[in-house]
Amino acid sequence: MTVHPIPPLFDGESKTLILGSFPSVKSRETAFFYGHPQNRFWIVAAKVLGCPKPETVEEKKKMILENHLAMWDVIESCDIEGSADSTIRNVTANDLSVILKNSKVDKIIVNGKTAEKHYNKYTYPKTGIKAICLPSTSPANAAWSIEKLVDAWKIIKE
Repeated sequence: MTVHPIPPLFDGESKTLILGSFPSVKSRETAFFYGHPQNRFWIVAAKVLGCPKPETVEEKKKMILENHLAMWDVIESCDIEGSADSTIRNVTANDLSVILKNSKVDKIIVNGKTAEKHYNKYTYPKTGIKAICLPSTSPANAAWSIEKLVDAWKIIKE
């Protein structure tokens, strides 16, 4: 059983929550979201938000919070082989109430189909907030170019 090591990122002004499925091995090592250099999340988010691409964890946190966003993952713990979403088993979901009660979040975005599947199964019944599924920023989602991802992810700015 692998336990999620990264606390949620949000503040009282956060309006949109971005949820991944579960942190990759690299993200678990760096103790921050989308830590693998090949993941395109930070490039896409920076382009959508009109910011320079953040390099450090502090810069990433600042960009997210300054744009009234929040970040976490759907899964609190699971069995997983490496970073492969396809191997996720025995899921326990994160309790999003800590974010929902202490922020202005009224929109939830899920990053990819795995996050959507687990959100709908474990979390939606508790929150009652329908999640908007955006194409995964993972390098495994090679069918989506950076330009197409940026276009799809523009919704985080609204």
